[in-house]
Amino acid sequence: MDTSYFGSFGVMVFRDSYRKKNILWKYVTHEKLEDYIGGINELKVLGWEILGIVCDGKRGLFKAFGATPIQMCQYHQIALITRYITKRPKLEAGKDLKELMKLLTITDKESFTGALAEWHYKWNDFLKEKTLNPQTNKYHYTHRRIRSAYRSLKTNLFYLFTWYDHNELNMPNTTNSLEGTFSNLKNKVRVHAGLKYHRKIKLINELLSK
Repeated sequence: MDTSYFGSFGVMVFRDSYRKKNILWKYVTHEKLEDYIGGINELKVLGWEILGIVCDGKRGLFKAFGATPIQMCQYHQIALITRYITKRPKLEAGKDLKELMKLLTITDKESFTGALAEWHYKWNDFLKEKTLNPQTNKYHYTHRRIRSAYRSLKTNLFYLFTWYDHNELNMPNTTNSLEGTFSNLKNKVRVHAGLKYHRKIKLINELLSK
């Protein structure tokens, strides 16, 4: 499940990864936790059995569905890290972390966890470095963005390999199937630029139902 935006509104889509079919969607102004919860509950009422959920890792989602296995899209995690260290990190710690992230989608849980532990051991002292602010006379961490990148990985690590821990479910490790749907939607809507709101909604409904 994920949300994509079309100007002033967004489309929240729930997709069956086994059948490659969109089974529920709703129009939203913002991506809210309660809308995802409502969507899952609606699917249950309709008779769907929720074996697992693949999502972008929005705050609160991991704890919202009880014991249901949840996989955070690994490409969304890579995008988060890139936001912190940029596409072309200048510091060696950032460059090493960028190389490590290239392994995320192609390796197993033990290998990635071990590599992350090695990265942290190598750069632990670097991450602890502090700088004095002469205006406030207080110290702050010098490399806050890289620390934030590492903290994000550590926080989400448990949910990055749900597909691996629940191999029997054959879960995808990304929301790529849904991203493809969004790309197609945006291309088709772009071709019909100038459509009024209600006609745009009608077009999106038709495309999502196919």
